[in-house]
Amino acid sequence: MSDNLIQEIKAFIIESLDLEDLAPEDIEDDAPLFGDGLGLDSIDSLELGVGLQKRYSLKISAENEETRKIFSSARALADYVAAHRAL
Repeated sequence: MSDNLIQEIKAFIIESLDLEDLAPEDIEDDAPLFGDGLGLDSIDSLELGVGLQKRYSLKISAENEETRKIFSSARALADYVAAHRAL
């Protein structure tokens, strides 16, 4: 997985959630996206899930036990996208 994809995912997070006061370089690769990290909440996770489905043709089930892990950081999200996006 490339650093370019991590940067793309950071830009996607900012764009999807209208975080206009942030730049991709403001988000650390391994920092938590929820709670003490970026401070996202459950509504943000729903918006990201919809955005991932539209942009990368991915479907992440809310019942998926891995969902917390997938959304844990920008790097984890990029890893998931790299492994599962439709080519």
